Amino acid sequence: MQLSSDAVIFWSHGWFNLNLTIVTTWVLMVVLVGGSWLLTRRLAQQDRHTRLQALLEMIIIAMVDLLKDAGLKPARHYLPLIGTLFIFIALSNLLVIIPGYQAPTGSLSTTTALAVIVFVAVPYYGIRSQGVRDYLASYLKPVWIMLPFNLIGELSRTLALAVRLFGNMMSGAMIGAILLMIAPLIFPLLMNLLGLLTGMVQAYIFSVLAIVYIAAAIRIHPQ
Repeated sequence: MQLSSDAVIFWSHGWFNLNLTIVTTWVLMVVLVGGSWLLTRRLAQQDRHTRLQALLEMIIIAMVDLLKDAGLKPARHYLPLIGTLFIFIALSNLLVIIPGYQAPTGSLSTTTALAVIVFVAVPYYGIRSQGVRDYLASYLKPVWIMLPFNLIGELSRTLALAVRLFGNMMSGAMIGAILLMIAPLIFPLLMNLLGLLTGMVQAYIFSVLAIVYIAAAIRIHPQ
């Protein structure tokens, strides 16, 4: 059993390897884009909501409330990024119930890419909120000698985001593989159920940390 989808290579040319991680990631993106279009093309108004629409609205309302609680207002400016990160990670982790499926979040390359997105988003929102001069000046606080330490802090928390998500997903896969060899009928089922819960928790934690980093960048002080 391959613990990382990076090891499954479909095609290789020079330095580029088309592995299972890339294929699965693109399939997930197509599913999310196509599913979003199908689910939103016929949205009902007022009291004619379907159960699925009601569920989607509950998820969006919960995300908006989370953003507002963190002081990120208006929430609609941050919802596309945070919502997309949460839904992608959550769907990627929930699909482990499919036999043979390997979540791309179990690959360090995927979690690093997600962390880099947050790394780029933080200065983007910070500069949009404070301006280039004031945002860059924040790296010199409380004194200019703190500049290298502040830069190291930015890089280290990006690395922590990537490694945290990767480590939790990889550890779950390793435990599942061991239990599959010990008791192939009972334990894998229990581990799948635990994996679903863990996957949702990891999606939530990643999203919350992204919110915290962005809120710190724009220097929000809730009223």
